[in-house]
Amino acid sequence: MPGTLLSLGHGYTARALSRRLVAQGWRVIGTTRDEGKAAQIRAEGAEAVVFPPEDAAALVRGATHLLVSAGPDRHGADPARAAMEDAIRAEGGGLQWAGYLSTTAVYGDLDGGWVDENGALNPGTSRGKARVAAEEGWSALAAAAGFPLHIFRLAGIYGPGRGPFAKVREGKARRIVKPGQVFSRIHVEDIATILQASMARPRAGAVYNVCDDLPAPPEDVIEEAARLLGLPIPPAVDFDEAEMTPMARSFYAECKRTSNALLRDELGVALAYPTYREGLRALLAEEG
Repeated sequence: MPGTLLSLGHGYTARALSRRLVAQGWRVIGTTRDEGKAAQIRAEGAEAVVFPPEDAAALVRGATHLLVSAGPDRHGADPARAAMEDAIRAEGGGLQWAGYLSTTAVYGDLDGGWVDENGALNPGTSRGKARVAAEEGWSALAAAAGFPLHIFRLAGIYGPGRGPFAKVREGKARRIVKPGQVFSRIHVEDIATILQASMARPRAGAVYNVCDDLPAPPEDVIEEAARLLGLPIPPAVDFDEAEMTPMARSFYAECKRTSNALLRDELGVALAYPTYREGLRALLAEEG
């Protein structure tokens, strides 16, 4: 039955889920700090609330489901939980499902090894450490308020508007090569499928890795994009010589292969885009 989803930090991933739910008759309330983005949220059929809300308790009281996409800030603090904690403690006991979108960065560097949801949390970046603290904070809040929390550890997200084609067309794409480096990734529409599957089968305390079936070197993705476009393959650039922002370089500090066996076995999810190849083909078809 359609319910009411309160979405804290209603951004790229949350909007993909929201569009599906609205089409199924759900009421979706998305928060944003940007009034311009609020208009975009409303245009997609959801209600928009500029954060922080004037009456947080009323928002929580009226929700059946809660999705937290808002992450820690650059100082490692969790502003969404800080602003909403009192309201959730008081009114969150009626929530049927809650999801927190985290990241596979919580596992740290595994030198290319595989990791599932039972893997040790050993983040090596400030980003990963802040996410571990956020997972712990939301888990404690769920236990105190009495609602079922589900944690989704997302790999790198791609989808419409977030593909490599524009840079390849413009001649700005680079195939940065670091021997042995692989990344896991996930199409945004597959994330929405996984969230819906979990909402249909809640399991309090569940943790899911959210990624596709094929961890792959980043240069392979750029090469495939160029092949699909019929353009020359961008030249390879050695990682040590590549000009990169500190944030971009930090992603290469960790290397792991993330297993998605649990979401397939427990939630019965069949990914629409099991590898980047299917995902890129679909993105190009949508563009054309």
